[in-house]
Amino acid sequence: MHMITIVFIALGLAMDALAVSIASGTAIRHLTANGALKIAVFFGSFQAIMPLIGWSAGLGLINLISGVDHWIAFAILSFIGCKMIYESRKIELKERKTNPLNTSVLLILSVATSIDALAVGVSFAFLK
Repeated sequence: MHMITIVFIALGLAMDALAVSIASGTAIRHLTANGALKIAVFFGSFQAIMPLIGWSAGLGLINLISGVDHWIAFAILSFIGCKMIYESRKIELKERKTNPLNTSVLLILSVATSIDALAVGVSFAFLK
């Protein structure tokens, strides 16, 4: 794989984390340097670690699922699509306020934005 391909994949993977970190930063009225650093460390570290975890998991699973990998992808994407349709029909009137600097909120957002990096890591393991 060429280096330019890897750079474009990395840029594409980082865009969702960038958008969520900017939104988290703008949701805070008085963002300090420590708060900005906390957001950056959470999102940056998860974006760096998740492809490695995915690659390691992919190396371990390659022999087990190589015959049915396309069915697994179909099942996962079908589940996500059905869940999105179901949630779009659900009416939620409550507006919740959260603190974007809360460690548990940052942890959930960091994992959510780096799931695609985990999938790319698994895919890289299958490329060999």
